[in-house]
Amino acid sequence: MIYLLHGEDAVKAREKMHALVDSMRAKKPEASLFKMDSEHFGGAELEELTSGAGLFEQKYIVVLDNVFENKEHKDVLVGSVKEISESENIFIILEGKLDKKTITRIEKVAERVQEFVLGKEIKKKDEFNIFALTDAIGRRDRKKAWVLLQGAVSSGVSPENIHGTIFWGVKSMLLASGAKTAKEAGLNPFVFSKSAGFTRNFKSGELENISSRLVSIYHEARRGGTELSVALEMFVLSV
Repeated sequence: MIYLLHGEDAVKAREKMHALVDSMRAKKPEASLFKMDSEHFGGAELEELTSGAGLFEQKYIVVLDNVFENKEHKDVLVGSVKEISESENIFIILEGKLDKKTITRIEKVAERVQEFVLGKEIKKKDEFNIFALTDAIGRRDRKKAWVLLQGAVSSGVSPENIHGTIFWGVKSMLLASGAKTAKEAGLNPFVFSKSAGFTRNFKSGELENISSRLVSIYHEARRGGTELSVALEMFVLSV
């Protein structure tokens, strides 16, 4: 079973993804949750999750988070959509703007396809820009990052979406640090240029540690530990 969430409004799409996962886990608390992104994706693992099932009819919920950032991964995933759609497990594909050909191919076999389009009200200059928060973190401007974090919360952006956006920013810096060109990094030229500039503000190994910390605070919050909103504030003040 496939759910495709895509479009330019990454915040709304990610918010919907979290809502779907929460709803499904509420109905099937025994279901195991797996997540793969463009850095951590494997054809063998995808095949295993497509055909596999846990004990006692335990199902899997698999989130494929912006896997299409890597063209080879995209080809593997799109080429497997028929088999994935026939799986008893649930696959949520979260992507940005997609080409018509890709959408049409997935639409034919998907349970649900939902596009998230940026409305005019979101594009207004006076609306909160959550990506300014990732820029402040990239510059290591703690004061500015904290102010922007409070602004995001006041604007109604969920902690999950704030976390996802920060993680995306850190991941972009990691990709840019190990590549010479935007194409090699799998990023658009603007994001690559900005992210590459930010990497100069971090020592060797720091970005990897920050990425791991972001993963840890998210899972800790999901397990009932420190609330994600509190953990994010502590994180921003320590970067």
